[in-house]
Amino acid sequence: MIRGDRLMLVISQVVLDEFAGAPARVRDILNSLPAEHIEFVALTPEVIALRDAYMAAKVVGTRWRQDALHVAAASVTGVDAIVSWNFKHIVRLDKISAYNAVNEREGYRHLTIITLLEVTRA
Repeated sequence: MIRGDRLMLVISQVVLDEFAGAPARVRDILNSLPAEHIEFVALTPEVIALRDAYMAAKVVGTRWRQDALHVAAASVTGVDAIVSWNFKHIVRLDKISAYNAVNEREGYRHLTIITLLEVTRA
């Protein structure tokens, strides 16, 4: 999200769980960010219900429900963009369209889903 003139990293427990199993050099990236640039979001019943709507629409299979949970948390929170390297289940035009179709049906705004290269500043 953008707050004033700075970018905010919005994360949930799913992200923290994934980082826990990552190599130290990857964990260090998250740990090096100033706390005032990180916002934690809860995995509420509303987030779970939207994840389930993605699953019912077969946006992704049950094996990848954590990916759908990422997108649901971002949608419910109203982030400006999801930044991901997951080219199989998130950063793909057909998946983006499918997530956004469910969002529209469920009353959420469309998401912008991009890679880190699209938000880094030179």
